[in-house]
Amino acid sequence: MLKFVENELMNIRNQINDMWTLVYQQLDNAYRSVLNADIDLANKVVAREKRVNAFELKIDSDIEDFIALYNPVAIDLRFALAMLKINSNLERIGDYADSIARFVIRTQLSAENKVLFNELQLQDMFDMVLDMLNTTYEGLQKQDLMVTKSVFEKDETLDTINQNAIDVLAAHATAHPEDIRLCLEIGAIFRKLERAGDHINNLAEETIFYIDAEVLKHTKTIKKEDKHE
Repeated sequence: MLKFVENELMNIRNQINDMWTLVYQQLDNAYRSVLNADIDLANKVVAREKRVNAFELKIDSDIEDFIALYNPVAIDLRFALAMLKINSNLERIGDYADSIARFVIRTQLSAENKVLFNELQLQDMFDMVLDMLNTTYEGLQKQDLMVTKSVFEKDETLDTINQNAIDVLAAHATAHPEDIRLCLEIGAIFRKLERAGDHINNLAEETIFYIDAEVLKHTKTIKKEDKHE
């Protein structure tokens, strides 16, 4: 019985690792498609979105079957519940990558846009999100609480870049009314990246719950709200 449980846990872990890698690649490809106005790469991201969705359903089903069949307790149960929520958050990040890629497909980006992207710190925003996603993965693999918790501080940087981008876009739209729609679209990208950061925080919280049985969801939210008051 113990051997079957260990095999199932390993199967779930491997699938989560594969899902994480897939979503990271999707977001990285979406990033490069924006910066390089690469429609072919954007189409690749959109085409692989179905794979992300199918993978999420498969992992959910396997975890639910594991809980139903083996009735896990203690750390095994925490692992299963954490992976269930991690899977859901990864899928949402994959959705944001797909949306960003679709922006590239429907928008005629030009060399002039790169100047605006630099002013907006779009590359810094993408780099930070990808770094956070990689850091949470490392924290889970090493079961390292300090590495995992370091993500929360990085999220503050995302919030700052996002707020600055709103001001830059507003000024650009005022000076270039013909770019209003483009500014709205770019603003949506920043919101998606900011939301991706929130989902990465969720990944970190679930990892901490699995490793240490510590629930951060509500306490962390309260602290963040207090900080902005």
